[in-house]
Amino acid sequence: MSNSSSVDLNLESGDNRITNPAYSSTQPSLSELMQARLSRRQWIAASVAAGVGGLTACSTEGESVNGSQAALLTQEDSTVPSFDFAEIAHGVDYDHLCASDHEAHVLIRWGDPLFADAPDFDVAAQSVEAQSQQFGTNCDYVGYLSLTPEAGETARGLLCVNHEYPNARTMFAPLVRGLEDLTPQMTEIAQASVGNSIVCVVQREGQWQVDRTSPYNRRISALDTQIRLSGPAAGHDRLKTAADASGQRVIGTLNNCAGGMTPWGTFLSCEENFNYHFGGELPPDHPETDNHARYNVPENYMGWDQFNARYDIGQTPNEPNRFGWVVEIDPLDPDSPPIKRTALGRFKHEGAETTLSRDGRVVVYMGDDQVFEYLYKFVSRDAVDLTDRSSNRDLLDHGTLYVARLDEDGSLTWLAVDYDDPRLTPHFDSRAEVLIETRRAAQLLGATPMDRPEDVVPNPVTGRVYVMLTNNSRRETPNAPNPRVSNLFGHVIELIEDENDAAALTAKWDMVVQCGNPEDPQHQAQWHPSTSENGWFASPDNAAVDPHGRLWIATDQGSKARLSGTADGLWSLDTHGPRRGRGRMFYRVPKGAELTGPCFSDDGEALFMAIQHPGDYSKTDREKAQSGLIDWPDFTADEPPKSSIVVVTRRGGGRVG
Repeated sequence: MSNSSSVDLNLESGDNRITNPAYSSTQPSLSELMQARLSRRQWIAASVAAGVGGLTACSTEGESVNGSQAALLTQEDSTVPSFDFAEIAHGVDYDHLCASDHEAHVLIRWGDPLFADAPDFDVAAQSVEAQSQQFGTNCDYVGYLSLTPEAGETARGLLCVNHEYPNARTMFAPLVRGLEDLTPQMTEIAQASVGNSIVCVVQREGQWQVDRTSPYNRRISALDTQIRLSGPAAGHDRLKTAADASGQRVIGTLNNCAGGMTPWGTFLSCEENFNYHFGGELPPDHPETDNHARYNVPENYMGWDQFNARYDIGQTPNEPNRFGWVVEIDPLDPDSPPIKRTALGRFKHEGAETTLSRDGRVVVYMGDDQVFEYLYKFVSRDAVDLTDRSSNRDLLDHGTLYVARLDEDGSLTWLAVDYDDPRLTPHFDSRAEVLIETRRAAQLLGATPMDRPEDVVPNPVTGRVYVMLTNNSRRETPNAPNPRVSNLFGHVIELIEDENDAAALTAKWDMVVQCGNPEDPQHQAQWHPSTSENGWFASPDNAAVDPHGRLWIATDQGSKARLSGTADGLWSLDTHGPRRGRGRMFYRVPKGAELTGPCFSDDGEALFMAIQHPGDYSKTDREKAQSGLIDWPDFTADEPPKSSIVVVTRRGGGRVG
């Protein structure tokens, strides 16, 4: 929708809106590939189930599995230990719940001071000045950068945190019920509350806490942070506005969702649903009209266009082109400007997880989080220099962006998003335009439309890559062995790059799990048979690989939680050996929240997680919340619900999980 009258947000509606004209035309979607592939060989892992405990609810009829593929999927990997924790149960509660042999503590919450002289949070007296010195709202991605401990400390590090979007109904209750209730001051406070926080944390006597005196603490916001545009699209006419005639500077970063950390210690923050922040309209014949429609612009959930012309596309039609990029931030240099790296393409970036190729180049894996969008990776031109951090300063400005085509035989081809490709040259005037309209370029190349690709996480221990496909309620083509007309619960696939080289141009792909409740025949879920009644999950979103090479998955069900009957949380997922496809539930978020940004300390003895939008309750729950009985994490009548960073440690010490 172009104008919303309410800030009672249903943000997932934008993820489910189809803007890709290719999804029903010449290029099959992932669901169609699954149908063709799975009906031919009935799940690779299932065909060896008798010997290694393969996935449940699978037939072993049909063509036998290739022996080498089966061995690859089920072999033990001695470098990856098993999980070890007391599994918790599915459920819904107003508080969070962690495995009983671990402890979970709130480390920092929305409004907590970041600096020694910053004011304490006061919900009744919020200001731009205060919020600019406080931890932001709706925290999402969390990255950890280790520092040298000081005297009396066991560990010290920087948390690099995204703040995805503001919810004015929560921030300014009970004053705001719809966009018409917003004031200019509220809007600026909201803009100051999103973006990024760099937070120094230390462990003393086993307890983690924030160090407000650290010179590295920093807030980056949508309100006033000066950000540089770099790479092939920087300076292009379609990035220029009256406020920035150069096309190389932009104020702020929007809807920062997942991200990644580079091998040289910088933070990659991803601009996802930037379209939510724009209002206004363009005439049908405007040069940007089709481009904006492809990115769902405008979808005005914030109402900022009421007070600032840059968010009205009728007045500033180029402004949306300045968002949808990966932003590189140096947490060790608080005075350095963040940089939007245009070589990595413009789309709804969910994450930007990195690894190194065999020859030392950096590879960045990325998903475009909307139904029937694409899977990408970027390979740098030059190798990383791990001995000289400064030499990697512009590494992400030079390289090749690729988009994935998944074929029915289990192969994957990485297609270069290259202006010189004859499929692209007739449609664009330059490489810059290809990157500004990355979605259209990927479509023209024949990439495979996916079911909302979110986090794409490489495993540095094994070299394999895991893709979170959250769901796609718009899918109309059922799979023969998995007859779900609509993919409500999502799935996880694995990529094995050829020669185990992240820079390879071809790979193999296969299913790890198909999510949902295996006890409900309507879900048609696929799990390892030893998965308990609590080990299944729905809508995989963010993921992390711990220092031991084990995969952890966070979920974001949104409104689909009513179908699963359980809250979101964090699960372990075995990906190797005879337990491949077994999930176990480790942590459960409070009602109304989702879990984002799981991240481990270098030794694996601390797990940091973001608990986003607690308090997104039903109307009945909101009425109860007026008494303060359910406003997590403070549970007082004086404080609203607050998104927070939680740290988990094992009771008695040792690695998490």
